[in-house]
Amino acid sequence: MSHPSRIPAQGGEVVLAARNIAKSYGSVHALKGVNFDIHRGQITTLFGENGAGKSTLMKILSGVVQPSSGEIILDGQPISFTSSTHARELGISIIHQELSLAPNLSVRDNIFMGREIISGGVVDFAEEERQTRALMEELEEDIDPLTIVEDLRLGQQQIVEIARALSVNSRILIMDEPTSALSATEVEVLFKVIHDLTSRGVSIVYISHHLEEALQITNHAVVLRDGNMTAYAERKDIDLEWIVRNMVGDNFDLGSPPQGHQFGGVALEIDNLSVPGPSGAAYNAVDRLSLQVRAGEVVCIYGLMGAGRTELLECVAGRLRSNGGKVLLEGHDVGHFSIADRIASGLVLVPEDRQRDGLVQTMTVGSNLSLASIRSFTKGLFTSGRRERQLVSESIRKVHVKTDGGDAAIGSLSGGNQQKVVIGKMLATEPKVILLDEPSRGIDIGAKAEVFKLLAERAKQGLAVVYSTSEVNECLSIAHRIIVMRRGKISAEFSSDVTKEKIMAASGEAVVAH
Repeated sequence: MSHPSRIPAQGGEVVLAARNIAKSYGSVHALKGVNFDIHRGQITTLFGENGAGKSTLMKILSGVVQPSSGEIILDGQPISFTSSTHARELGISIIHQELSLAPNLSVRDNIFMGREIISGGVVDFAEEERQTRALMEELEEDIDPLTIVEDLRLGQQQIVEIARALSVNSRILIMDEPTSALSATEVEVLFKVIHDLTSRGVSIVYISHHLEEALQITNHAVVLRDGNMTAYAERKDIDLEWIVRNMVGDNFDLGSPPQGHQFGGVALEIDNLSVPGPSGAAYNAVDRLSLQVRAGEVVCIYGLMGAGRTELLECVAGRLRSNGGKVLLEGHDVGHFSIADRIASGLVLVPEDRQRDGLVQTMTVGSNLSLASIRSFTKGLFTSGRRERQLVSESIRKVHVKTDGGDAAIGSLSGGNQQKVVIGKMLATEPKVILLDEPSRGIDIGAKAEVFKLLAERAKQGLAVVYSTSEVNECLSIAHRIIVMRRGKISAEFSSDVTKEKIMAASGEAVVAH
């Protein structure tokens, strides 16, 4: 292809086109003259590393931000969106990578917020509730419309975000990482909905770091790299290797278990630990589970949604209470310790939901990075600005955060770079044990490889690493040992002679032959 910056007119009629779109944030050029077409009734998948410009382009096409230069053409006519509301009125909606729900409101109120159904001069809550139930049925999700959003697990909150976009009856729907917190079953349902939408002429733009998943549904593939469009092809002409090569080059590897060092003593011991299930549930989310992790060892915990992975890590970190068992750090019982005391003792957690639990959105990159280490450069009522700046600078370098510097707003970073900040914040405390719950959620394959390489390096220095994942490929990267969880218990353990099929079978996941 001689001119990758211009997508050839293929497939359905082009309903929305971007021409020579550029966007700058200070000295950072997020987009550098990108051309992009959306076809009627078809799915265009946008691939690229974090910081490649994917989310920026989609925000421009949905009216969230304005381009620095370039032109948007809708139905053959130039258009300038004044806001996301203006774009939505013209039939363009976006499901953002980071959830934009109001946690203190109900599912119903979130779906109809800002466009309430009015009857006789008052809000018709009954009709809103009826339509919400219909949307949940379409998505095959048993969620009560009156449930408060913050009481839902992350995957269910993602379903609510999707339902809100579907409720607008858009003709162009942009999905930015819509499946990042969904179970395999929920992804299947979403794909059914997407195919139904396209059969009715709705155009879909789909962004995902789950490459194999995206290949199942796409009609057109576009790759962005460093703000430029580097490749375009139709589905019949691409495979996984094509995507990876155009995103990150030919040499890509998630890594292998770190070698060349001996494990130390037992750094973390989980002894017969039980964690209660959801409020009112008659079962334990974690049921009498025992596990030892040694210094310098990398342990992966794999399981389907609801297996108990998150509950286990959050209980060990002090975020959830147990109803039996012990947590020992280097032989010392820390079960009665607060979260802050566990961090100070060397036990830290990188949470699954970085927006809610890992970052302070009103703070800078530097303040977020130094937050968990503040005791190390504070004396009395005073902090050492020099030592804090040094820590921030070192953390940015060590975890490869793409940013203008420590004074940049955390919201100016891509999702993957925000995740690196959360990881860097916890590593800056110099922990003995680090727990990571789905550390690659929202991270592209290049950034994922950087994160795993960083964890492998720290393991060789004696750090005990425990990470959970719902992606089988991640199990087979840097882990010395793979623990499979199912219904709150360990169903299998592998340290050698392991395959994807064995891991999936132990988790209760159906293995599909290709």
